[in-house]
This record gives sequence, structure tokens and C-alpha cells, in this order.
Amino acid sequence: MFHKFSMRRYCFGITVLIVTLLFSSAPVVCGAIIARVKDISNIQGMRDNYLFGYGLIVGLQGTGDSTTFAFTSQLAKNVFEKLGIVTTDEDFNSKNIAAVLVTAQVHSFAKPGDRIDVLLSSVGNSKSLEGGVLVHTVLQGIDNEVYAVAQGPLSIGGGFNVGGKAADTRKNIATTANIPHGALIEKEIPVHLFFGNAIRLSLHETDFTTARRLMNAVNARYPGSAQAISAGDVEITPPREFRTMNMITQFISQIEELPITPDAIARIIINERTGTIVAGENVRISTVAIAHGSLTITINERQEVSQPNPFAPTSATTEVLDRTSIDVGEEEGKLNVIPEGASISEIARGLNVLGVTPRDLIAIFQAIQKAGALHAELILM
Repeated sequence: MFHKFSMRRYCFGITVLIVTLLFSSAPVVCGAIIARVKDISNIQGMRDNYLFGYGLIVGLQGTGDSTTFAFTSQLAKNVFEKLGIVTTDEDFNSKNIAAVLVTAQVHSFAKPGDRIDVLLSSVGNSKSLEGGVLVHTVLQGIDNEVYAVAQGPLSIGGGFNVGGKAADTRKNIATTANIPHGALIEKEIPVHLFFGNAIRLSLHETDFTTARRLMNAVNARYPGSAQAISAGDVEITPPREFRTMNMITQFISQIEELPITPDAIARIIINERTGTIVAGENVRISTVAIAHGSLTITINERQEVSQPNPFAPTSATTEVLDRTSIDVGEEEGKLNVIPEGASISEIARGLNVLGVTPRDLIAIFQAIQKAGALHAELILM
């Protein structure tokens, strides 16, 4: 039997010695990535909307809600009463029906007659929605207004759930389904783009520097039309000739295509569960000297058989004896100096010289931050 494990002694193997020669911040370096305005911002008022409703699934093969789930029986009763059929809850003892929650997402400027996808999720104790058909279901928004109607056959993407009294077999999730283009828009959701005579751009990542650059990029094209009103919003007043609905589309299209260099906060993202490290290009550190080493202990276990010699007593028996050997090895410590103001590429190059693993990098970055030499935000996930 052979066991091998490696013990990392950070108190002994990883020592961070801070030599703060110049403790001033590193100069700001603008990113070189050029993006379009539409890739870093969105027009206020242009947004998706969510719709929802409760529906009834019919046509199931005995995999629907049980009769103990009264909500389904009541829902079925309401559906048939709308068709002029007087029923009672006792009329729905079949397990071929199921209650579902129907949700949908509507994009901006969706017009009556457009079709959207819908997602259905079982509400009761149905085992599978395979083969079911959604009965006419109205979908409403947060204002309780009806904006779409959904119905049609379900698609569960190849999943199933079958079984008997003692066991069952399941593939994927069979209690959720979708209907591609299963909902029909009945009412247009109003879109408000203008704030007075102006439109507003909202940055995906709020940043004063990016907002200023966006303002300057717009003013270079349309002088005096843009104003950064916060770290996340830039207000743009279109020239008079663009202040009509048929011309504002052209104006917004031209604004969206403007090139801009977004700024970013210096961050290091660490996922300790997976050992993943992502660092931005603006990460800087003061001068540090980092020593890295590791202690490895190898334990080798084996068994030996001890047999009685020819003149041993008759009571002597063959025995199995355990033998353990322990080997301790320690790598030679290395000391590498990373200069003040080093970029992320220089930091990576310096740490690679030490031969550190991602797990070790996590401890090193945390130690550098504790020492006050890391000029970046360290985020642990």
C-alpha cells in the first residue's frame, strides 16, 4: 500500500518580506481595449420585461398531479367553467392533468402578433410533463395587465420519468418544459426613451472615468450634446433635427457605434474552491521580495510475511508484519524580488520563476494585500 501527500507549510515555506522602497501608487495606465458604446452601456428605457401566469397541462399519461393536490382540480374546474361546463372538484380524479407556472421574457419594442418562447414549471407533484399540451393561458406583467397568451404542445428536451411502486427511472428533468414561440403578444409594452428632450446612457459598470470618456466621445461627434450626470449615467440631448421618432433611431445608432476605451478598477478575483485566479491589467504592487518553498512528506507502507523457521515450536504461525518508511524532502527556498509598480504580466513572470501553483498564488496575493503592497481590490469567491 502506498500513500503520498504533500503538506504546504506557509509559515515555513512561503514567507513574504516587504521591502517598501517607494510606497507611492503606480501611475495610471489606460487600457488599450477599444469597445463600442453599445457594448458598455444601454439606453435607459430599453429593457426586457417578464411575464407570468398559471396554466393547466392536459394530455399526460398518468404522470400528472395526484388528486390530493387540490389546486390542480380547482384550476381545471375554472377552465371548464369558462367554456360553459358546470363541474365540481370531484369530476377531476384523473392524473392526466397538471398545474404549471408559465413564464416568458419580452424584449423591447415587441409588437402585437410577435411570438416569444415560454417556460413551464410544475407546481404540484406531477412526475412528468411529457406529451402534455398547455391550455390557453394569459400572461401578465408586474402591473397585472395581460400582454400575451400562451398555449401549445410541450417540449421537455428528451427527459422522462417512469417507474412503478418500488422504483423509478429518470433522465434529465421532466417537470419543466418549454414551448418554442408558444406565446403570442397581444399588447405592446410601452417604451419610454426620452427624459424631457434627452436620452440617457447607463454604463454596465459604473465608473467616473468611463463616464467622462463617454461624454467626450459623444461631444466630439455632436459638440455640447452630452453631459455626465453621475458615474453611471450620461445624458445626451440630440440635435434638433434628430428629435423626432423617425430620426431618433438613426441618432442612437450612430451613438452606439462610437469607439471608446473603458476604464476598469484594478481587481484580482480569486475562487478558492477551484484555484482560479483572474487579475486585471491595472493591478500594481509595491516592491516585494517573495520566498517560496515546500515541504513534502512521503509515507510508504508495505507488508512482509514472517514464517516460522524449521526448528520453531509447533505453536508458531505465519504472521503478516507492517513496515513503514518515511521520507522527508524540502525544496530549496528561492527569493525573488518583484519591483515596485510591476504590471500583471511582470508579476506573473516573477511568480512563475518561483514555480508556484495557483493554490500558492492565492496565499501569496493575500499576504501581499495584508502587507499593504497590493494596489488592487482582492475579491474572494
